[in-house]
Amino acid sequence: MAEITVSGLVKSFEIGNNILNGLSFTVNPGERVGILGPNGCGKTTLFRILTGALDYDEGQISITPGRRIGLISQIPVFPADWTVEDVLCSAQARLTDMSRRMEELTELMEHDSSPALLREYDKLSDDYRRLGGYSMEIDRNRVANGLQIPSAQREQLFSSLSGGEKTRVNLGRLILEDTDILLLDEPTNHLDLRATEWLEDYILHFKGTVLTISHDRWFLDRVVQRCIEISDGKAELYSGNYSFYVQERQRRFEEKLKQYEKDQAKIEQLTRAAEQMHLWAFMGADKLHKRAFAMEKRIEKLQTSEKPKTQRKLSVKFKEREFNGDEVLVIEGLKKSYGEKTLFSDLSLTVTGGERIALIGDNGTGKTSLLKLIMDEETPEEGWLYRGPAVRTAYLPQIVEFSLDSRSALDTMLYDARCQPQEARDRLAAFGFRGEDVFTPVGALSGGERSRLKLCMLMGGDVNFLILDEPTNHLDIASREWMEDALSDYEQTLLFVSHDRYFIEKFATRIWALADGRITDYRGGYRDFCAWRERQSALQQTEKAVQKKEEKKKPHVPNAEKQIAKTEREIARLEEKIAALDAEAETYAADYQKLLEIGETRDALDAELMALYEKWEELHG
Repeated sequence: MAEITVSGLVKSFEIGNNILNGLSFTVNPGERVGILGPNGCGKTTLFRILTGALDYDEGQISITPGRRIGLISQIPVFPADWTVEDVLCSAQARLTDMSRRMEELTELMEHDSSPALLREYDKLSDDYRRLGGYSMEIDRNRVANGLQIPSAQREQLFSSLSGGEKTRVNLGRLILEDTDILLLDEPTNHLDLRATEWLEDYILHFKGTVLTISHDRWFLDRVVQRCIEISDGKAELYSGNYSFYVQERQRRFEEKLKQYEKDQAKIEQLTRAAEQMHLWAFMGADKLHKRAFAMEKRIEKLQTSEKPKTQRKLSVKFKEREFNGDEVLVIEGLKKSYGEKTLFSDLSLTVTGGERIALIGDNGTGKTSLLKLIMDEETPEEGWLYRGPAVRTAYLPQIVEFSLDSRSALDTMLYDARCQPQEARDRLAAFGFRGEDVFTPVGALSGGERSRLKLCMLMGGDVNFLILDEPTNHLDIASREWMEDALSDYEQTLLFVSHDRYFIEKFATRIWALADGRITDYRGGYRDFCAWRERQSALQQTEKAVQKKEEKKKPHVPNAEKQIAKTEREIARLEEKIAALDAEAETYAADYQKLLEIGETRDALDAELMALYEKWEELHG
């Protein structure tokens, strides 16, 4: 039985313009599905409809009764005095209420031992244990640590956090909720690589159903089992992950294009034949008119097929300045701090011509600071940097700014990039700025649009060292592919910071992994680096296990025989006490309060007995 069924769904925000136009699909229990499509195609609208936050015009939606749906999209509004910990705890409100009721029942049962109270307490106790009530704090810590929400931040007011931090906390809240269906709208935004990998592992082990909207292609490859693409308001279904979707989509396009070309050839053939038959009919063969009319009806049917569309590829390429030399960049003994916090120290690295380096690491480790040092925007406390005299650098920062926000995109290209009007138009069109879009003030552009415009401007420069800071942030998949097209023929030196593993794997030939103030310099691609990192981790675990085993091999303890005998006597004494308590429990089987007291005493004795058993094992070596 399907978990979610969507049939003939129609939704419009403007009369005559349906954003969803007959959308139909099913999702089975436990499936992990990627919802794909360009920005504005209706993906988030679909999620809001599924949660009931938005009504629809036509169609039907069926969700298995009793299923709890959790959506991470817009950040809910919480009371002004709530801390981050309060927000995380709100996800466990059901268990907290159960715990409070159990305490009330315990107080009532001190004076009332009626069967009804006992039954309610037993049922609550079983449900509380089954739903993880006794591990609430452990679960919160696990999720907070996985999403890198530090202890200090958990004490802050939620309202004081940045947008990215709020998104991260809200994702943690959703994970902690007792949900059956997860709807994730760009869940990896604002997450670094480690937190994203943790989230992937969580989703892979989640027993419920997951629908996710994401521009993170590596994430989609790892997590989803099939894809639903929203195209022209309808659903195209693909029974595989993102890589399968890309190949299958291209195959379907080629098949449709072949069929369209075949139809066009048939139309041309039938048109000539119909015209000939009409001519012969006028010459006396009247019956041929009917055959000609039949052919024209076939032509009308064939003409209803539309030519399949494919997204336009980027046509503008980087202008490059050929580099003649050995060293593009030399870093020696570099140190950078902010106040008492040292980001990194004693960094020494050399970059040669043609290398493609990915600088990766957790948020806050100093990646952007290192780029700013390389660009001479900041000064190091110690060490120095040197760029070769023939090096011409272009820099795409994470936060893009322009000289005048009131200027249009076209005027910005004309004044700042110093290009001719037609060239400016052509380059802007290649980056998705067409028609009236070119007259939009740059101050009104979104973060992704600003990055695209800045990159468009950089492409006209004479560049042989390109530095990019999170170049794919805020970009949809189509825009990321445009950027990749632009970089694919760039053969000079590239240094970039990114959490986009698909992008890293495609371009990096060298990895700089920044952690704990040091850079691990790995020569190779991202997949090879991950495999090497796993081998190193396994080696460290083995070394720790060997060391732990060696530590257990303790020297002979003086008078060990006496200590063993003493421990055995203490064990025998405790076992007698526990046996006496068990007998006492049978005597007071009808006295609930007495049983609670006996149970508490027995638990304490059990813990003491286990400690003695461990001591006995250690003494035997």
